[in-house]
Amino acid sequence: MEIKTKKIIISLVFWASFVGIWHAYSLQVPTYQLPSPGSVARTMLTILSDVNMSRQIMLSLMHISSAMLIAFILGSCIAVLPSLHPVSLHFVDQRLTPFLNSFSGVGWLFIAILWFGINSLTVIFAVTMVLVPFAIINLRTGLTEMDSEILELGTSLTRKKLKNFFKLVMPMLFPYAFATLRISFGVSWKVVLTAELFGGSGGMGYMLNKARQEFETEIIFAIITYMVLFVILSELLVFNLVQKSLDKRYHVQ
Repeated sequence: MEIKTKKIIISLVFWASFVGIWHAYSLQVPTYQLPSPGSVARTMLTILSDVNMSRQIMLSLMHISSAMLIAFILGSCIAVLPSLHPVSLHFVDQRLTPFLNSFSGVGWLFIAILWFGINSLTVIFAVTMVLVPFAIINLRTGLTEMDSEILELGTSLTRKKLKNFFKLVMPMLFPYAFATLRISFGVSWKVVLTAELFGGSGGMGYMLNKARQEFETEIIFAIITYMVLFVILSELLVFNLVQKSLDKRYHVQ
């Protein structure tokens, strides 16, 4: 039996066992504590068919994508700053990055609520500030670990800095940029619910808070299941495929 087939069988057995245990335990406790898998599945279909509920899911996706884009651009600008102005090296590496990396995400959320109120801008700001340190650290590592001999060879072949940047710097920096986006995607799902729960006027976190207040446990489990599916499908259909391409391109065994 092939290794790939064994992995698929093990995965199917795991999920079948998980759902079976879930269903068996749900029969022993009240529905408001643990709804059955079938009830959660029906609620997931209801959410998709309901325009207002499905709009909340899309709003969370918008929050995450906006925060990831802004954090990546902002982190890239800060990461490249020491290369353009070496005098800023100590400030970026020893002052700004440790400060941003140690600052609590909940702290950013409360500050955003004071500045912007309860709205989408608060959620995007809080998630962005949590993601920025990941972008800075990963991209700074990529910049410092570049092959200096290749860069020197490029400089000797052409004096066009822009051409060297697109032909040499960007290909060497791409794996670090991809790692930044991959980490940011996983972290953003953990942060966005908290941000929407306290500082958002909509989104999946807002739905969770409303469902908690009304003891609609099926909705809570349905939203959590949607989150798990989003992350798993993104890993399988996007990140893993890109990772395989990078492994071939950079000869990673």
